[in-house]
Amino acid sequence: MARSTSPSSASSGSGSSGAGSSGSRAAGSGFGSGSSGSGGSGSRSSAHPDGWPGKDLGLPEEGPRSVGRIGRRVVALLIDGALADLVAYVTGVWSPVNGSGDITHSWIQIAIFAALQILFICLLSGSFGHICVGLRVVPMRGGYVGVWRPVVRTLLLCLVVPALIIDRDSRGAHDRIAGTVLVRR
Repeated sequence: MARSTSPSSASSGSGSSGAGSSGSRAAGSGFGSGSSGSGGSGSRSSAHPDGWPGKDLGLPEEGPRSVGRIGRRVVALLIDGALADLVAYVTGVWSPVNGSGDITHSWIQIAIFAALQILFICLLSGSFGHICVGLRVVPMRGGYVGVWRPVVRTLLLCLVVPALIIDRDSRGAHDRIAGTVLVRR
């Protein structure tokens, strides 16, 4: 999609304090961290082609609002899966001894996982696992994540494959399509 000069993009500079904005890349992203950097590649994350994940999004290299790294993401997913299994066990859908039983019960387990993801992301800007490891889901344009973003993000996450397609800013396809990014708290 080509960039347009719509009224919303023309007014996106009104909230910024100004000097040293990094041009059209950060315009409207809501992440203007003020760290435009000189492009030096002497940082610790030299494996990344442009310095660090999130640099193109205007996010800092480390600390709060930096892109959540893969280790935290995996741990958060394991915690969310365990929570979904716990809920399935308590409701009688799943048993650690007998397993799920049939395909219907497996779909119910996935539905429980999805419902927990959507509920927690809508209410707390992160799943239970994200909160435990210090991450949160934020929209690319800033503000409240809303309802439709967590729904789209979670449905794509449940398909698994979109979450495995990762760009150079460490965002899965489920985050790119939903217009979100997973950052540190």
